[in-house]
Amino acid sequence: MQLNGLILTLPKEIKLLIGAFIIVLSIGFYTGLLFVEETSSANPNGIEEQYLGNEDDENAEVMHFKKSDQEMLTLVHNHILSMSIIFFLVGLIVSITKLGRKLKLFLIIEPFVSVILTFGGLYFLWKNLLWMKYIVMFSGILMTLTFTISVIIILKQLLQKR
Repeated sequence: MQLNGLILTLPKEIKLLIGAFIIVLSIGFYTGLLFVEETSSANPNGIEEQYLGNEDDENAEVMHFKKSDQEMLTLVHNHILSMSIIFFLVGLIVSITKLGRKLKLFLIIEPFVSVILTFGGLYFLWKNLLWMKYIVMFSGILMTLTFTISVIIILKQLLQKR
C-alpha cells in the first residue's frame, strides 16, 4: 500500500475530520505552552524554580516550593502518556502526507525523543541534575517546532485538491 500522498486522495469527510482534529489538538497544545510560559517564564532558571522551588530567594516575586514525589511522578506519567498518544496520532497523519522519506521519518520519530528528554529531563532536574534544565528547554522547543511543522504540512495538504 502506497502511503506517501494518500492524504491528497481522501474523501472530503475524512479530510474535514482530520482538519477539525488537528485544529482542536493544536488549540490544546498551544494552550499548554501558554501555561508553561505563565508558570516558568519559559527560561531555564524559571523551569528550575518551578520544580525545585525558590524558598531561599528573598527577592522572589512569587514563592515556589519544590514539587513532591507524588506531584513529579504524576506530572511525568501524565505528560509522557498523553503526549505519546498525541504524537502517535499526528505521526499517523504525517505518514500519509506527501513528503520526502527523511523529513517524514524525522517528523514522526523526533517528538517521541523530545517527550522523553523533556519530561525525563524534568524528573532528573528535580533530582538536582541542574544542567538538565537546558536539555528540557532545547527538547521542548524542538518538540514544539516539530509539532508546528507537522500541523502546517497536514493542514496545507488537506486543502490541496487531488
